[in-house]
Amino acid sequence: MTTDTASRTDELQRRWAGAMMDNYGTPALALSGGKGVTVTDVDGREYLDFFAGIAVSALGHAHPAIVEAVTRQVGQIAHTSNLVLHEPGVRLAERLQALLGRPDARVFFANDGTEANECAVKLSRLHGRAMDPSGNRLRIVSTENSFHGRTLGSLSVTGNAAKREPFEPLPGPVSFVPFGDVQALREAVDGTVSAVFLEPTQGEGGVVPAPAGYLRAARELCDATGVLLVIDEVQSGIGRTGHWFASLAAGVVPDVLTLAKGLGGGLPIGACIAFGDAAGLFGPGSHGSTFGGNPVSCASALAVIDTIESQGLLDNVTTTGAALEGGLRAIDNPLVATVRGSGLWWGVQLTSACAAAVESAARDRGVLVNAVKADVLRLAPPLIVSESQVAEAVRVLAEALDAVSAAQSEADQSQGNGLPA
Repeated sequence: MTTDTASRTDELQRRWAGAMMDNYGTPALALSGGKGVTVTDVDGREYLDFFAGIAVSALGHAHPAIVEAVTRQVGQIAHTSNLVLHEPGVRLAERLQALLGRPDARVFFANDGTEANECAVKLSRLHGRAMDPSGNRLRIVSTENSFHGRTLGSLSVTGNAAKREPFEPLPGPVSFVPFGDVQALREAVDGTVSAVFLEPTQGEGGVVPAPAGYLRAARELCDATGVLLVIDEVQSGIGRTGHWFASLAAGVVPDVLTLAKGLGGGLPIGACIAFGDAAGLFGPGSHGSTFGGNPVSCASALAVIDTIESQGLLDNVTTTGAALEGGLRAIDNPLVATVRGSGLWWGVQLTSACAAAVESAARDRGVLVNAVKADVLRLAPPLIVSESQVAEAVRVLAEALDAVSAAQSEADQSQGNGLPA
């Protein structure tokens, strides 16, 4: 007689493999709910969420402000198409103008970050043609190890060859320079360039902040050459670094700014915001989205902004972010090479390609972090996280690192003894 001990997670994984494309593989975790910074899987186990759905769940899970705003809006009207206007969308665009301090800004709402960056790519094309109608000024300069999205236009400016090359040829021309290298940027920007795409911190590249002065130097270069400066704040924007916008905190106003992730607090929304002359590049019919900026997502984004303001969450990001940084830097483990980041957005650079093993060990102990690269862990908890939750997550992560380090040492000793690892 046999006993079926398969968990609900096992069952969902089997069904997933039988119905879904394999672009994600089969995830190790199946979630059923969440409250605040805690999520619950389908088997009833709870986890501290220090990944927040790739830095999306800014207010954590099931936040009352989002629940109320979305519920109310769904009960009124959920979808309108882009052929009409609605109050939540207009109000959200006005709130973004106010946060930026730029009433001349103009907003296009999309569904996510790749669509926001796709919009920015199209703006750069129009800008290049306006400068040179012969079409000889369309090249975009981006950076190595950058990430701007998965659609073909956004992918074309993504400096990750493994993600980009299988889908080439891509729209272009695009050139890539080392991130943070001002001289390389200067050498790349010439009379054939329409735009420069930069991230204040390379998120998918391993949470790598731009060196001090880099964004300012890029702004000065673009001003001198007439090139658009596009700043991708899909991960860094809306409080993640302790500021509404990381670029503005660095004293830089781009020509085009893209947002997504934390803006909707869990609902799908992206924004491409243009300033000055760039704000007038689109005319009727130039671009569009059926679902982008729908009333429900806009209502959620307004609730996110209102809550960050009313609850002083930017200050919380600064305080708990400092506690998180301090805790991570205090971890004494040979696997930890360095810690980098800002606010509630940190990367732990490891000394070997064991990030996936550490992610798994932390998950087994009840904390969710992300192996963003083979040798880098990413932490991006909700902006509402407490210092006690930070302390617990750091404690568990230290345990996970110890476990992986011990396993590696044991494997090394076994190999040194000629025994199977």
